[in-house]
Amino acid sequence: MSERRPRAAWRRHPEPPAADPSAQPPPVEPSVVQSTLYRDGRRVSSPATLADTFRQLREHPDGMAWIGLQRPTEEELHSLASEFDLHELAVEDALEAHQRPKLERYGDTLFVVLRAARYLDAPEEVDFGELHVFVGPDFLITVRHGDAPDLSAVRLRMEQNPDLLALGPEAVLYAILDTVVDGYVPVVAGVQNDIDEIETEVFGGDPAVSRRIYELSREMVEFQRATRPLVGMLHALMAGFAKYGTDEELQRYLRDVADHVTHTSERVDGFRQALADILTVNATLVTQQQNAEMRALAEAGFQQNEEIKKISAWAAILFAPTLVGTIYGMNFDHLPELHWTGGYPFAIGLMGIVCTGLYVVFKRRDWL
Repeated sequence: MSERRPRAAWRRHPEPPAADPSAQPPPVEPSVVQSTLYRDGRRVSSPATLADTFRQLREHPDGMAWIGLQRPTEEELHSLASEFDLHELAVEDALEAHQRPKLERYGDTLFVVLRAARYLDAPEEVDFGELHVFVGPDFLITVRHGDAPDLSAVRLRMEQNPDLLALGPEAVLYAILDTVVDGYVPVVAGVQNDIDEIETEVFGGDPAVSRRIYELSREMVEFQRATRPLVGMLHALMAGFAKYGTDEELQRYLRDVADHVTHTSERVDGFRQALADILTVNATLVTQQQNAEMRALAEAGFQQNEEIKKISAWAAILFAPTLVGTIYGMNFDHLPELHWTGGYPFAIGLMGIVCTGLYVVFKRRDWL
């Protein structure tokens, strides 16, 4: 990626004055996870403060500093920027999280932003972390925003392989890339299991499955934003092999990482499409269920209407004799036909005729 040069050849600021031996040593920075110096692929020391790291690296210009930070303060990043000549735009991005994955080159320094992911079994969700990496001729600085990835495993792996670590900061960058990409594998497996469960819930009629589909779809959008830019970033690094004289071993290493991230990106794209299809199927099933419920309600309403019509018809039939009987049951002395000999048969006959007529009418209209 770049030729290693003495620090004096590329640092643009003057050497700081020697430290006063009588002064008290500064406290360990709370955001410094680990600061280590390496020479020829082997650990030389682990300074307690950034100031000690800077001093020891000046004393051994052929060494390499690997500084790990987690949510550093603005003062700490600015001290690193002053010591290693980091670009102000890269420092600003490192201070502000929520950056998209990208690769930027500022002179002899590479600035890389990565989005790591891990699958949480208990809540069945994907947790994303953000990692910013500064890669220079003889230093590598990592700035983490989140718990992922676990860079201590990367450090241990590199220290167990001194030949690879001796290749410099570029080798550490590739190891970090490989760790981030390998961390996607359990996430892919967990998401695949979630999708299988969702398919079962969809056809089982679980009413809460729509929310789970939506939440997982949002996570896949974030996952896609983390993996898709990596493909272009790795191809950009591979395009610079010849220009920056990248070691052949690192070239093979990077090609393997590029293959893995391409496969992961394709799987994530497939997950997002599968969730969209499942959501469509679920909406169709919900609509069918709602239609069936509405049909059942309509049938129940129709049956109720039929019963109401029968009740209404019988009520009308029974109302006719009640009306006649009520009129002639009134206690008036001068009621017409009150003393008529044929009044009773006439009243009975009138009731029968009216009831029969109403019955025939209602029968023809299928009310009875």
